Amino acid sequence: MKMKLANLAVALSFGIAAAAASAQDAKPGDAAAGQKKADMCIGCHGIPGYQASFPEVYKVPKIAGQNGKYIAAALAGYKKGERKHPSMRGIAGSLSDQDMADLAAYFEQLGKSDGEQARPADASTPPADVAKLLAQANCASCHGANFSTPIDPSYPKLAGQYSDYLYAALRAYQTDHNAVMGRSNAIMMGMARPFKHAEIKALAQYISALPGDLKTVAQSRFR
Repeated sequence: MKMKLANLAVALSFGIAAAAASAQDAKPGDAAAGQKKADMCIGCHGIPGYQASFPEVYKVPKIAGQNGKYIAAALAGYKKGERKHPSMRGIAGSLSDQDMADLAAYFEQLGKSDGEQARPADASTPPADVAKLLAQANCASCHGANFSTPIDPSYPKLAGQYSDYLYAALRAYQTDHNAVMGRSNAIMMGMARPFKHAEIKALAQYISALPGDLKTVAQSRFR
């Protein structure tokens, strides 16, 4: 079982890294340029607690402070249809690789003070039932023991993310054969599918309660 999980982790590493590399074929991202392109993003991601309504009601994810390579890879996934969400696909479909790189660079540094370093999160001891689920999924092998220091920047930071978003995202990996919802990453699908919804919710609640770097930076004034 451990060997199987290790193989899954390695395959996930290559798969996500390849997606990130494809999205970053353009020049390195320019945060200043990304700020000028972020108008379409801040209407949801610039409002703390803003909720999406499709395919269910949940808070849109915190992306300020997220790894830039992951943001670029996620946008590329929406553009290609590997991540299915009508609004996000419409937005991502309008972006070039350079746009994605610039936006990723902007949101990665958003909310950090000058010279501020990413603050490591100390993962609290999970309840026994959650610890068992974490071990089964082998989450820490990619996202880090504290869920805020992934082994590769093309993986997302998870600590402190909204629990209802984490729950919706994991459920998306359980969704097949749906034209407008679901995510088709084979490794994440294999990880998520064995879990019941109540188990996914327990995982999401634990990870969301951990301290981390993710935040929503209020941006009420549209440029």
